[in-house]
Amino acid sequence: MRKRPVAILSLIAVNAIFYVITDLVPGMEEKMVNLFGLYFPRNDHFGWWQFVTNMFMHGGFYHILFNMYALWAFGSPLEMIWGKSRFLLFYFLSGIGAGVIYTLVNVYQFNNLYDAVIAAGTSAADVDKFLEMGNLNSTVVPEPFKTSLLHLYWIPAVGASGAIYGVLVAFGMLFPNAKLALIFLPVPIAAKYFIPVLIALDLFSGITGFSIFGGGIAHFAHIGGAIIGFLLMWYWRKIVPTREPI
Repeated sequence: MRKRPVAILSLIAVNAIFYVITDLVPGMEEKMVNLFGLYFPRNDHFGWWQFVTNMFMHGGFYHILFNMYALWAFGSPLEMIWGKSRFLLFYFLSGIGAGVIYTLVNVYQFNNLYDAVIAAGTSAADVDKFLEMGNLNSTVVPEPFKTSLLHLYWIPAVGASGAIYGVLVAFGMLFPNAKLALIFLPVPIAAKYFIPVLIALDLFSGITGFSIFGGGIAHFAHIGGAIIGFLLMWYWRKIVPTREPI
């Protein structure tokens, strides 16, 4: 009798609890997001625990639905091979790493924008006040910089996607010839082709700002999770199965 993926079922349950409290309990959404979403380090809402807790927060029903389906579909074979302890270690390291890389990219982008605003003649004190107030109608900061600065400073990252991208990479490395059927493509595609293309699209979107999947996506968190997942698989290459079980 095949064992149930206990770790994955537990993760799905915790994510569901967070979703219910955040989206369905009146008055809790702002409190939950402020406490558990991953904020920019200079923001007063930022806390180090958010590198973990943001993985259990989601921005709506379809966000959590797709993430939990991907976790179940691609994570279950991994847990069956590795066991629950190793899978959970891999999952959390991928998710935390995704948050760290996403934050480092945001800090780099923020500092470049901040320096550009200062160079344009705005004082640091005025920029800091603008950020604290979060007022798009302010004329203190030049127009091209307003939205980007406020987005980086005020919009928290939520979702398990970074960790799941790590899971996707591990699945692709262990099951490279597994065929993945996609709604928008007529034929199944092998994981060894599909997953790199998906990551490349995220990289393209992160750099250019153009996304075929819509706005509000933390592309560099996806890329970060994929990087950590790959590095873990490379590090574990001698103790993790490297071919599909028969």
